[in-house]
Amino acid sequence: MLVVKCKECNREVSQSTQSKSCGCPNMVTITGDVVTAVDLNRVLMVHSGKEKTEGLSSQDLEWQEQRRKRKVRRLDFEVR
Repeated sequence: MLVVKCKECNREVSQSTQSKSCGCPNMVTITGDVVTAVDLNRVLMVHSGKEKTEGLSSQDLEWQEQRRKRKVRRLDFEVR
């Protein structure tokens, strides 16, 4: 859930509220995952709703190990 706070009127606006705008002259508005305002310097992101992923999964690490162990093949061609 995306939550932002307007520094001008100190109102928190989130995706779940009915009014997705703060109503002050800065007009902080949330539409989907997009935050718009007249001046974004006066907007504070309280909660972005994005989870941080830590590193690679075990399958990705295994694939990287297999890739690292590959040998370079040289192909010899006969010239006629």
